[in-house]
Amino acid sequence: MRNYPRSSESSSSRRHGYPRPQLEREHWESLNGPWDFALDSGAAWTCPEQVDWKGQIQVPFSPETPTSGVEDTGFFRACWYRRELVAPALAPGQRLVLHFGAVDHAATVWVNGSVAARHEGGYTPFQVDITDFLREDDPQVLVVRAEDDPHDLAQPRGKQDWLREPHSIWYPRTTGIWQTVWLEVLGPTSIRSLRWTPSVERWDIGLEVRLQGERRDGLRLQVKLQAGGKVLAEDTYSVRGEEVQRRIALPDPGIEDARQELLWSP
Repeated sequence: MRNYPRSSESSSSRRHGYPRPQLEREHWESLNGPWDFALDSGAAWTCPEQVDWKGQIQVPFSPETPTSGVEDTGFFRACWYRRELVAPALAPGQRLVLHFGAVDHAATVWVNGSVAARHEGGYTPFQVDITDFLREDDPQVLVVRAEDDPHDLAQPRGKQDWLREPHSIWYPRTTGIWQTVWLEVLGPTSIRSLRWTPSVERWDIGLEVRLQGERRDGLRLQVKLQAGGKVLAEDTYSVRGEEVQRRIALPDPGIEDARQELLWSP
């Protein structure tokens, strides 16, 4: 294992940019780029040992696209991805989490030969804690199988065409990994998701935070709201469960012109 670089130290991460700006963390690594790749027309292979790895693909572009380097618009039920990676050195309690922006449609993820996760749904992100699957010695081997039956009309497909070539208002098919893949290091307890809900009528902001990891006594959540370098609100809350919900009052200038400085609309 190696010391994990900050994002600014990784050329791959700099090139691709952080994929989730609302929850940007310091130590992460993009896994976009070349992966070993194989098409599985009949979905016959069931484990990585059976795969005939003959080619490569540029992730996160689907194999139907020219940018992927594959550009195969034929019918195939599954495809496989493989790459090696060097795991970061983790401090006690830290976790290594693998993120997929989206994989169409049903994904199975192996880490060092063991199934680490399954996910169904081609339009939703998912994450996998791979810490317990890591070997002591690098490289670590990551394999992804994506199954996406082009003839299954009951499967959610958006406007993807079921014919070989797109017709009428339908778009070309998108199979497999089609959004960013990345790794990040998390502490024993971390924020899994957050949601902001502003209210102009109350002149406050609602905050909903979901946590993941260890539940420890004495955990606190610190919130600071800033705009234009000015601190609008700051507070610290005790954490007693997996979710924290609060409404944060903003200082109301009482003058409409001053209020407009904080309002935004598309």
